[in-house]
Amino acid sequence: MNGAQPPTPGRAMPKINARFFFGANGWPYLLAPLIPIAVALDLANASAGVVFAASALGIIPTAALMGRATEELSARSGPGIGGLLNVTFGNAPELIIALFALNEGLHEVVKASIIGSIIGNILLVLGAAMLVGGLGRDEQRFSRTSASIQTSMLLLAAAALLMPAIFELVEGRGLPAPGVEKINYGSTVEHLSLAVAAVLMLTYVCGLFFSLKTHRDIFNPEYEQEDSWGWSSRTSVIALAIAGVLVGVMSEVLVGSISETSESIGLSEFFIGVIVVAIVGNAAEHWVAVLVAYKDKMDLSVNIAIGSSAQVALFVAPVLVMASYLIGPHPMALVFNGFELGAVLLAVLIANYVTQDGRSNWFEGVQLLAIYVILGIAFYYA
Repeated sequence: MNGAQPPTPGRAMPKINARFFFGANGWPYLLAPLIPIAVALDLANASAGVVFAASALGIIPTAALMGRATEELSARSGPGIGGLLNVTFGNAPELIIALFALNEGLHEVVKASIIGSIIGNILLVLGAAMLVGGLGRDEQRFSRTSASIQTSMLLLAAAALLMPAIFELVEGRGLPAPGVEKINYGSTVEHLSLAVAAVLMLTYVCGLFFSLKTHRDIFNPEYEQEDSWGWSSRTSVIALAIAGVLVGVMSEVLVGSISETSESIGLSEFFIGVIVVAIVGNAAEHWVAVLVAYKDKMDLSVNIAIGSSAQVALFVAPVLVMASYLIGPHPMALVFNGFELGAVLLAVLIANYVTQDGRSNWFEGVQLLAIYVILGIAFYYA
């Protein structure tokens, strides 16, 4: 978990100027005009592919605003509450997107986005961070202890997410095909999924206590937030509320266009969920991980990439399973298809391997990115 350092008392608040929007932290807001454009296109019944593209890009500035407001609140709330805020809102955009998809009954898209977020953070984000941060340097170093704990949590999550699929293979109808939109598996595997979700959530709560209370120094490396706007708590709360509303609007437009977009452009809903939706929901956070790696703050970069994957597996996935009992046509079973299971197991094992020595270089980044591209090609043909 990460947060910005509060501005130095007495220091003048930096002014916002045009240069900010072309800087490392301001570029997502250049996409803000796409928010009303996406809504207008949707109301005008424009082509589903155009609506999908506009709404997907429109989510990026809303996610960036939500992340920035959370960081500003975290900086003023102390490490405990600040860490909890980051946990609550760190993956809020993708969670909101998934909730709208659940309501539409797009269970396989939801599960694809869960796996896509996990492997995207491990392979795409960490790979890009190692590549960019390693250019011009022999190697970069990060905490082996922190990385080991995070990857251990991922291994636990992978094992838990695997069990409903094994149960369905042995006792049920087998794994779902990648192109299936939704399957009603029946009460037994749904109850198994709910129990697994409860255990994962309990483990995550224990992990929060571990990282925010008993061992918080390991998980909270300090860094300076550049281009800080120095928001007050009131401004941050208002910005967080506005961002939440905008993410919800963009998510509804995005999810509403997925099925038709899949048919019109020839991409499966599975590919859209595992690659496109997974990337846009966390684009701003992904950029931060690469940026801090470039600045040789690899501890923070690894914490963002691996920690976000663990957060999706241990928090987002269980929340979605529990929410499916309240919204949508029927509860969502955590039964993933073969491509998803293979991808998440490979990604978690690779994460454990590349972080075990506490060192990284640009070529390791290239290798991680290559694996992500290979998986993406496989998903495209699935």
